[in-house]
Amino acid sequence: MNTLGHIFKITSFGESHGAAVGAVIDGCPSNLKIDFKKIQHELNRRKPNQSHLTSSRKEADEFEIMSGIFDGKTIGSPITILIKNNDAKSKDYEWLKETYRPGHADFTYEKKYGIRDHRGGGRSSARVTVGWVAAGAIAKQFLAQHNIEIVSWVNQIEQVKFEIENDFFEKNISTKEIEKLKANIEKSMVRCPDEMIANQMISLLEKIKKQGDTVGGCISTAIYGLPVGLGEPVFGKFQAELAHAILNINATKGFELGKGFESAAMKGSNYNDVFVQNKKAVSTKTNNSGGLLGGISNGMPVFFNTAFKPISTIFTEQQSITKNGKAIKIKAEGRHDPCAVPRAVPIVEAMTACVVADFLLMNKVR
Repeated sequence: MNTLGHIFKITSFGESHGAAVGAVIDGCPSNLKIDFKKIQHELNRRKPNQSHLTSSRKEADEFEIMSGIFDGKTIGSPITILIKNNDAKSKDYEWLKETYRPGHADFTYEKKYGIRDHRGGGRSSARVTVGWVAAGAIAKQFLAQHNIEIVSWVNQIEQVKFEIENDFFEKNISTKEIEKLKANIEKSMVRCPDEMIANQMISLLEKIKKQGDTVGGCISTAIYGLPVGLGEPVFGKFQAELAHAILNINATKGFELGKGFESAAMKGSNYNDVFVQNKKAVSTKTNNSGGLLGGISNGMPVFFNTAFKPISTIFTEQQSITKNGKAIKIKAEGRHDPCAVPRAVPIVEAMTACVVADFLLMNKVR
């Protein structure tokens, strides 16, 4: 399955060391004015070689629009976005032709399809997410027309954690506050808005990289400005569709809405979000539910956490097997990040934007 969505659909294509990667968007409303600089900005946030803590692969990630946009506006037909691969070093992966890497999809892909592209992981590589980010950049521009903002940041790398104030989840904060939060996130090498915690994360990653190892982490996301009523009541709950999209991102292992697993230790008298009436609309005193009731948005910010496992490629010796079942020891080669989460922030935002855009359009046909 390479397509996500019901009305606003994205179809992903390409492999890590193929000629190009990209996405086809179907169902995007016509006459949407597209800011191409904003698309490139999102791609720049995801691309490799951003710092000494990311992969040294040098990809400009400049996109080409092959269809669906004319005179700077969408025309209602499928939008094809192409990003060429310019710095694939396939020779670095020759040793993988006969070998399965621990933690990777090498074994399962070959057993499922009877063939695999061993170069950089092929279709299973996080390289293919560049097309998703481009699609999400267009979804974000559609959402902006509805005053909906999505913000993600790194809240944990291994044991180093950052906890943001509850105010950012318990009300729809102002545009000024959102822009300030975004600025603090983007000025950080690890996309953590707290400078002191960010520096601790950077020191940790520098140490881990020298050791030839990797670590996991967590990304927090808030969706502001959602109207009441997005989401289907049974099969198609907002959180179910969102989790489906998010957990398709490479290296994701957990999705937590609102208080999530913490709610398992709470009493209903503490967990329930009490309704209040203000001048503008009905709201709740707290937002433990993460902005969703019965799988439908209630007008409060939607917030969730995404957990990422350590990147599977490590530069220390591991035991594995060949295609013929022979036990061997391997030591990885190539260019890889010590942690996925700093570059995964725009990917999480992109997938979230595509899901929200899809729900907005589905709501119009109900």
